[in-house]
Amino acid sequence: MTKKTPSFTLPLMFCYFLTLLLLGCGEKNTKKDTEETSTTEETAVTEAKGSNKKILFFGDSLTAGYGLEVSEAFPALIQQKIDSLELEYTVINAGLSGETTASGKNRLEWVLEDDIDIIIIELGANDGLRGVPLTETESNLQAMIDTVQSKLPEAKIILAGMKIPPNMGPEYTSKFESIFAELAASENVKLIPFLLENVAGMPELNQGDGIHPTIEGQKLVANNVWEVLKPML
Repeated sequence: MTKKTPSFTLPLMFCYFLTLLLLGCGEKNTKKDTEETSTTEETAVTEAKGSNKKILFFGDSLTAGYGLEVSEAFPALIQQKIDSLELEYTVINAGLSGETTASGKNRLEWVLEDDIDIIIIELGANDGLRGVPLTETESNLQAMIDTVQSKLPEAKIILAGMKIPPNMGPEYTSKFESIFAELAASENVKLIPFLLENVAGMPELNQGDGIHPTIEGQKLVANNVWEVLKPML
Protein backbone atom coordinates (compact mmCIF):
# COMPACT_ATOMS: atom_id res chain seq x y z
CA MET A 1 0.00 0.00 0.00
CA THR A 2 1.44 3.36 -1.01
CA LYS A 3 1.65 5.90 1.81
CA LYS A 4 0.34 9.35 1.12
CA THR A 5 3.03 11.78 2.21
CA PRO A 6 2.02 15.41 2.80
CA SER A 7 3.87 17.98 0.78
CA PHE A 8 5.70 20.57 2.82
CA THR A 9 5.40 22.89 -0.13
CA LEU A 10 2.08 23.82 1.47
CA PRO A 11 3.38 25.82 4.41
CA LEU A 12 0.06 27.44 5.25
CA MET A 13 -1.67 24.14 5.99
CA PHE A 14 1.31 22.86 7.98
CA CYS A 15 1.69 26.12 9.87
CA TYR A 16 -2.02 26.14 10.66
CA PHE A 17 -1.79 22.67 12.10
CA LEU A 18 1.23 23.29 14.28
CA THR A 19 0.30 26.80 15.35
CA LEU A 20 -2.99 25.46 16.70
CA LEU A 21 -1.12 22.68 18.47
CA LEU A 22 -0.01 25.05 21.20
CA LEU A 23 -3.56 26.19 21.85
CA GLY A 24 -4.93 22.67 21.96
CA CYS A 25 -2.11 21.36 24.12
CA GLY A 26 -2.34 24.27 26.51
CA GLU A 27 -5.96 23.90 27.56
CA LYS A 28 -5.11 22.14 30.78
CA ASN A 29 -7.83 23.67 32.90
CA THR A 30 -10.83 22.42 30.95
CA LYS A 31 -13.08 19.70 32.25
CA LYS A 32 -12.26 17.60 29.22
CA ASP A 33 -8.53 17.67 29.89
CA THR A 34 -9.13 16.86 33.54
CA GLU A 35 -11.18 13.85 32.56
CA GLU A 36 -8.54 12.77 30.04
CA THR A 37 -5.72 13.08 32.52
CA SER A 38 -7.70 11.16 35.13
CA THR A 39 -8.58 8.43 32.65
CA THR A 40 -4.97 8.17 31.51
CA GLU A 41 -3.74 7.81 35.06
CA GLU A 42 -6.34 5.17 35.88
CA THR A 43 -5.52 3.25 32.72
CA ALA A 44 -1.81 3.34 33.46
CA VAL A 45 -2.35 1.95 36.95
CA THR A 46 -4.66 -0.79 35.70
CA GLU A 47 -2.48 -1.88 32.79
CA ALA A 48 0.73 -1.84 34.82
CA LYS A 49 -0.38 -4.93 36.74
CA GLY A 50 -0.41 -7.21 33.75
CA SER A 51 3.21 -7.88 32.83
CA ASN A 52 6.80 -7.90 33.97
CA LYS A 53 8.13 -5.44 31.39
CA LYS A 54 6.74 -1.98 30.81
CA ILE A 55 6.92 0.54 27.99
CA LEU A 56 6.38 4.12 29.13
CA PHE A 57 5.08 6.76 26.73
CA PHE A 58 5.94 10.15 28.22
CA GLY A 59 4.64 13.17 26.33
CA ASP A 60 2.01 15.85 25.78
CA SER A 61 -1.52 15.80 24.38
CA LEU A 62 -0.38 13.90 21.30
CA THR A 63 0.60 10.99 23.50
CA ALA A 64 -2.42 11.43 25.77
CA GLY A 65 -4.78 11.05 22.81
CA TYR A 66 -6.51 14.39 23.25
CA GLY A 67 -10.13 14.29 22.07
CA LEU A 68 -10.28 10.49 21.96
CA GLU A 69 -10.65 7.62 24.37
CA VAL A 70 -7.35 6.50 25.85
CA SER A 71 -7.96 3.16 24.15
CA GLU A 72 -7.88 4.93 20.76
CA ALA A 73 -4.60 6.80 21.28
CA PHE A 74 -1.47 5.50 19.59
CA PRO A 75 0.10 4.04 22.78
CA ALA A 76 -2.95 1.77 23.14
CA LEU A 77 -2.59 0.77 19.49
CA ILE A 78 1.01 -0.14 20.20
CA GLN A 79 -0.26 -2.37 23.02
CA GLN A 80 -2.53 -4.10 20.52
CA LYS A 81 0.40 -4.76 18.20
CA ILE A 82 2.42 -6.15 21.10
CA ASP A 83 -0.44 -8.39 22.22
CA SER A 84 -0.91 -9.72 18.70
CA LEU A 85 2.68 -10.99 18.84
CA GLU A 86 2.11 -12.42 22.33
CA LEU A 87 4.96 -10.38 23.76
CA GLU A 88 5.01 -9.73 27.49
CA TYR A 89 5.05 -5.95 27.64
CA THR A 90 2.59 -3.53 29.18
CA VAL A 91 2.23 -0.03 27.74
CA ILE A 92 1.78 2.90 30.13
CA ASN A 93 0.41 6.14 28.70
CA ALA A 94 1.85 9.04 30.72
CA GLY A 95 0.84 11.76 28.27
CA LEU A 96 -0.29 15.10 29.71
CA SER A 97 -1.87 17.94 27.73
CA GLY A 98 0.11 21.17 27.74
CA GLU A 99 3.42 19.55 28.66
CA THR A 100 6.65 21.32 27.73
CA THR A 101 10.18 20.01 28.11
CA ALA A 102 10.54 22.10 31.27
CA SER A 103 7.43 20.70 32.97
CA GLY A 104 8.22 17.24 31.64
CA LYS A 105 11.68 17.36 33.17
CA ASN A 106 10.10 18.10 36.55
CA ARG A 107 7.43 15.39 36.20
CA LEU A 108 9.54 12.55 34.83
CA GLU A 109 10.83 11.09 38.08
CA TRP A 110 7.27 10.74 39.35
CA VAL A 111 6.37 8.26 36.61
CA LEU A 112 9.57 6.21 36.41
CA GLU A 113 9.25 2.68 37.75
CA ASP A 114 11.91 0.06 38.31
CA ASP A 115 10.58 -2.39 35.76
CA ILE A 116 10.31 0.02 32.81
CA ASP A 117 12.16 -1.53 29.90
CA ILE A 118 11.62 1.15 27.25
CA ILE A 119 10.66 4.82 27.49
CA ILE A 120 9.48 6.96 24.58
CA ILE A 121 10.00 10.70 25.18
CA GLU A 122 7.63 12.81 23.08
CA LEU A 123 8.11 16.45 24.06
CA GLY A 124 9.29 19.70 22.50
CA ALA A 125 6.55 20.86 20.13
CA ASN A 126 5.13 23.34 22.63
CA ASP A 127 8.61 24.72 23.25
CA GLY A 128 9.10 25.44 19.57
CA LEU A 129 5.72 27.09 19.15
CA ARG A 130 6.41 29.37 22.12
CA GLY A 131 9.84 30.29 20.88
CA VAL A 132 11.58 28.82 23.91
CA PRO A 133 15.35 29.26 23.53
CA LEU A 134 16.75 26.25 21.75
CA THR A 135 19.44 25.80 24.37
CA GLU A 136 16.71 25.42 27.00
CA THR A 137 14.79 22.83 25.01
CA GLU A 138 17.93 20.87 24.31
CA SER A 139 19.03 21.10 27.96
CA ASN A 140 15.67 19.86 29.20
CA LEU A 141 15.62 16.92 26.80
CA GLN A 142 19.19 16.11 27.78
CA ALA A 143 18.22 16.24 31.45
CA MET A 144 15.37 13.79 30.87
CA ILE A 145 17.67 11.37 29.07
CA ASP A 146 20.20 11.71 31.89
CA THR A 147 17.49 11.04 34.48
CA VAL A 148 16.41 7.84 32.77
CA GLN A 149 19.99 6.67 32.32
CA SER A 150 20.73 7.39 35.97
CA LYS A 151 17.56 5.95 37.52
CA LEU A 152 17.06 3.09 35.05
CA PRO A 153 20.45 2.34 33.45
CA GLU A 154 19.12 -0.77 31.71
CA ALA A 155 16.14 0.99 30.16
CA LYS A 156 16.16 1.80 26.45
CA ILE A 157 15.16 5.26 25.26
CA ILE A 158 13.37 6.41 22.11
CA LEU A 159 13.22 10.11 21.31
CA ALA A 160 10.30 11.29 19.17
CA GLY A 161 11.27 14.03 16.75
CA MET A 162 9.04 17.00 16.01
CA LYS A 163 8.87 19.76 13.42
CA ILE A 164 7.55 23.31 13.69
CA PRO A 165 6.36 25.92 11.17
CA PRO A 166 8.81 28.58 9.94
CA ASN A 167 7.23 31.39 11.96
CA MET A 168 10.29 31.74 14.17
CA GLY A 169 12.56 32.07 11.16
CA PRO A 170 14.50 29.48 9.14
CA GLU A 171 17.48 29.34 11.48
CA TYR A 172 15.39 28.63 14.59
CA THR A 173 13.21 26.13 12.71
CA SER A 174 16.16 24.22 11.31
CA LYS A 175 18.04 24.10 14.58
CA PHE A 176 14.92 23.04 16.47
CA GLU A 177 14.40 20.06 14.20
CA SER A 178 18.05 19.07 14.47
CA ILE A 179 17.99 18.94 18.28
CA PHE A 180 16.29 15.55 18.31
CA ALA A 181 18.59 13.83 15.81
CA GLU A 182 21.71 15.28 17.41
CA LEU A 183 20.69 14.22 20.92
CA ALA A 184 19.75 10.76 19.73
CA ALA A 185 23.14 10.37 18.08
CA SER A 186 25.20 11.77 20.94
CA GLU A 187 23.35 9.73 23.59
CA ASN A 188 23.06 6.58 21.48
CA VAL A 189 19.28 6.43 21.76
CA LYS A 190 16.75 5.55 19.08
CA LEU A 191 14.95 8.26 17.11
CA ILE A 192 11.53 8.55 15.53
CA PRO A 193 12.42 11.19 12.89
CA PHE A 194 8.97 12.84 12.90
CA LEU A 195 6.17 11.47 15.07
CA LEU A 196 3.44 12.96 12.87
CA GLU A 197 4.84 11.83 9.52
CA ASN A 198 2.00 11.34 7.00
CA VAL A 199 -0.47 12.90 9.46
CA ALA A 200 0.49 16.53 10.15
CA GLY A 201 -1.34 19.05 7.99
CA MET A 202 -3.79 16.51 6.55
CA PRO A 203 -7.36 17.55 7.51
CA GLU A 204 -8.86 14.12 6.94
CA LEU A 205 -6.48 12.62 9.51
CA ASN A 206 -6.98 15.24 12.19
CA GLN A 207 -9.88 16.18 14.43
CA GLY A 208 -12.03 19.26 13.92
CA ASP A 209 -9.49 21.42 15.75
CA GLY A 210 -7.00 20.67 12.98
CA ILE A 211 -4.50 19.67 15.63
CA HIS A 212 -4.89 16.24 17.07
CA PRO A 213 -5.04 13.02 15.03
CA THR A 214 -8.31 11.23 14.47
CA ILE A 215 -8.63 7.50 15.08
CA GLU A 216 -7.29 6.90 11.56
CA GLY A 217 -4.49 9.39 12.14
CA GLN A 218 -3.57 7.65 15.37
CA LYS A 219 -3.09 4.42 13.43
CA LEU A 220 -0.48 6.10 11.23
CA VAL A 221 1.25 7.63 14.23
CA ALA A 222 1.35 4.17 15.82
CA ASN A 223 2.97 2.83 12.65
CA ASN A 224 5.64 5.53 12.83
CA VAL A 225 6.40 4.51 16.39
CA TRP A 226 6.23 0.78 15.67
CA GLU A 227 8.90 0.99 12.97
CA VAL A 228 11.40 2.03 15.62
CA LEU A 229 10.00 0.16 18.61
CA LYS A 230 9.40 -3.31 17.19
CA PRO A 231 13.09 -4.23 16.63
CA MET A 232 13.76 -3.36 20.28
CA LEU A 233 11.26 -5.86 21.71
